[in-house]
Amino acid sequence: MEAKQSHIDSTQEPFEQGKVRQCKTLMIQGTTSDAGKTTLVAGLCRVFADLHIKVAPFKPQNMALNSAVTPCGGEIGRAQALQAKAARLALDVDFNPILLKPNSDTGAQVIVHGKALKHNTSSNMEASEYQDYKKVAMQAVLSSHERLMQQYDLIVVEGAGSPAEINLREGDIANMGFAEAVDCPVLIIADIDKGGVFAQLVGTLMLLSQSEQDRVVGFVINRFRGDIKLLESGLTWLEEKTNKPVLGVLPYLHGLDISSEDALVTQQTSVEGTSTSGKVRIVVLVYPHMSNHTDFDALRHHEDIDCQFLFAKGSEGESNHEKITIPACDLIILPGSKNVRSDLKFLRQRGWHDGIAKHLRYQGKVIGICGGYQMLGELIDDPEGLEGQTGMSEGLGYFAMKTILKAEKTLINVSGILQLAQQSAEIKGYEIHAGQSTFNDTGTKSSNLLNIQGEGQGLLSDDGQIAGCYLHGLFDQPAALQLFMHWLGHDVSKGPSVEELEEKAIERVSKACQKYLAMDKIKQIVTEWYN
Repeated sequence: MEAKQSHIDSTQEPFEQGKVRQCKTLMIQGTTSDAGKTTLVAGLCRVFADLHIKVAPFKPQNMALNSAVTPCGGEIGRAQALQAKAARLALDVDFNPILLKPNSDTGAQVIVHGKALKHNTSSNMEASEYQDYKKVAMQAVLSSHERLMQQYDLIVVEGAGSPAEINLREGDIANMGFAEAVDCPVLIIADIDKGGVFAQLVGTLMLLSQSEQDRVVGFVINRFRGDIKLLESGLTWLEEKTNKPVLGVLPYLHGLDISSEDALVTQQTSVEGTSTSGKVRIVVLVYPHMSNHTDFDALRHHEDIDCQFLFAKGSEGESNHEKITIPACDLIILPGSKNVRSDLKFLRQRGWHDGIAKHLRYQGKVIGICGGYQMLGELIDDPEGLEGQTGMSEGLGYFAMKTILKAEKTLINVSGILQLAQQSAEIKGYEIHAGQSTFNDTGTKSSNLLNIQGEGQGLLSDDGQIAGCYLHGLFDQPAALQLFMHWLGHDVSKGPSVEELEEKAIERVSKACQKYLAMDKIKQIVTEWYN
């Protein structure tokens, strides 16, 4: 069996449509998490968008700490933001009607249609409570899907995890439960790079009910390396065993770095022949509830920057705490957090507060972003127990600032001017935070780091060593990144913007889909399903 080749005729009517438009839905499910669902949906959205088919991405339920802000001030998963870009669409809360943002091992904030759900005194639910809430959540999912059906010709849906999780089958809204509710066909994708791909596909199929098996219209194998001829006998066996077609074998796309939902990508994108010596050295502290790690994608991709993520074993609640030394560097970054007080405690237990103080004594610099910014203040107060327990935590005390956590979130996209090292650069990003910070007249003196619509925001210490703000995406624009590096005493090259990197990744996946998937067959299958 040869790798599937696709020859798409863009002059054909989308899915052979007649005069009456009928929106079609195709769902992509995976045998595991990180099987390639997000990437495949993004690739298909770009392929169909380029054929002038009105296509929209959709994920019924997403669990992730990486989110994006829609124009209407709602919150959706960053993976769906990337897929919307692939479909050449503005962000819409209906693309991801249910977003779960974990703030403990057993609980999460529940976001419905872009807004945090008010549940009892907070928006947090324990896993057992959410199981009971799923019937209500399904109605929110179906209403979003219905609205999209009125606007688009095709909806490409991303499932979550695996449909074969037996313990999660009852009340499922993320995989087959949704597919059955809207009666749509399903493609299953599996990652061959991890090994056991035939067991993954056959096992997943066998664990589905008969009606669910019947709606699986084919398989896609992802991340294949080597000679396709060596795989042919296995593909033939799989098709004969399951009576389902293999609709494509996608190759391993080396160096592909596309927005993930929650997996922290730590690999430094490197240029052949270069070394880390002489580069700007940056350390990002990783705590249990770190959020929006995509803030650092531009740093990882820059050839003049060595960006490291510092992990510590265990969790905040454990009694034995391993002390972790922060390596010598130019900049320490305190990232965002979904549970700021807990992560601040974790930071202290690992001895990082002492490491930060030592770093500053040696004239190093520090940036806090969102939750990390709050940690740099004097006090964090959670009077409503939004993060689990009511109470106050003493901050690191570098800024004369107090933060109170409030139920109403700030969710905005902003642009402005970065003011640093007596220079300025245009900057844009987004804010997602429950904390509201106020500043004391006494204490450490500081100035504004940002000018947003004529108002000063963020802080820069008078000695110029410590900065902080609520803005996510600080490093995404090349000019702003260069200014930050100049602040560190380094002049770096002007690398590509994060938007450019994402666009290149989307185009690369789209081309792979066109070359290695049987796109004409996929179109035919979906069309026949709805006839």
